[in-house]
Amino acid sequence: MKHYLVIAMRRPGFDPDVVAPHLAYLDDLHARGLLASSGGFADGSGGAYVLQGVDSLAEAQAIADADPLVLTGNSDLTVREWKLADRGGR
Repeated sequence: MKHYLVIAMRRPGFDPDVVAPHLAYLDDLHARGLLASSGGFADGSGGAYVLQGVDSLAEAQAIADADPLVLTGNSDLTVREWKLADRGGR
């Protein structure tokens, strides 16, 4: 299964009111089986989430582009295919 890492970095002037719609968006992705994990950076500069069950980088990018963080212009999101290490740590 492919995984995609979405890194969200806050832009200057970030509006904290966008956090609730963003979290609702992540909840929807989770309910649809597309969200593997998510969390914010400890320094408050942004966060990341991992998509699963997505067929291509283009599809993952489309999902990220629909995130309220992007739609409101509050964050820059970068999407990368992520090859998870196996349980042996390789």
